[in-house]
Amino acid sequence: MTTKTLELAIAKASALPEAAQEKIGHELLENVEMLTRLRTDVEIGIRELDAGLGEDLHMPDVIKQARDMYGRS
Repeated sequence: MTTKTLELAIAKASALPEAAQEKIGHELLENVEMLTRLRTDVEIGIRELDAGLGEDLHMPDVIKQARDMYGRS
């Protein structure tokens, strides 16, 4: 089932030059694949938590790691 918003986006994109359509198509596929991977990772994480495999987090370390990874201060 395609949503009205996706149908509208596809209709508008189909009026663009072929190169732009290809770029949009590739970007959309990349986003869908990323969301699929994220959903899988979340499902795995939930199963691990349900199995009692979770660990306590030290939030200052998590924040530091995220800042180091993404370059934010």
